[in-house]
Amino acid sequence: MSLPLQTPGEDPRYTKRGALYVPAGEGPTIWAAGDVYTIKATASQTGGRFGFIDASVPPGGGPEAHVHNDHDETFFLMSGELEFLDGGDTFTARAGDFIHVPRGTRHRFKNNGLHAVKMIFLFTPGGPDEGFIDLFPKAVPGELPGPPTEEQIERMMTMGARTNTDILPDLPQ
Repeated sequence: MSLPLQTPGEDPRYTKRGALYVPAGEGPTIWAAGDVYTIKATASQTGGRFGFIDASVPPGGGPEAHVHNDHDETFFLMSGELEFLDGGDTFTARAGDFIHVPRGTRHRFKNNGLHAVKMIFLFTPGGPDEGFIDLFPKAVPGELPGPPTEEQIERMMTMGARTNTDILPDLPQ
């Protein structure tokens, strides 16, 4: 069977360019929530469709419980394990696990282990990714992030207001 094919000169899909290429080790790298995030794609770069982040979560790292009212958040663990909060329940996610958190769902992750966890995550639509770049300090090569300072907590609150994200930590018992 032979398929009728157009020649490249007749079809603009053969020559249209527009791929977003971010080489390994590149992209803005910041400290947020005690973690190191390298933003690989922003909402501005993807037409608002998504923001994509490469994360390293050191022992004890991870954000407070929160809910994104306008964004879904999806995670893929590449190494290590994290405790995830899903509403009021927790589970342990390990390397190779995939977690999708629909908007409106209270969640957080925390590294309770001894080694840094590597993961990638994305926001759909994009937006919080750009807030990270605007509001959090650039990571310093060779240094680990410290615990959040009062200024960084203020920045988290600013980012929450900007992206319609509410901080919903655990209730006292």
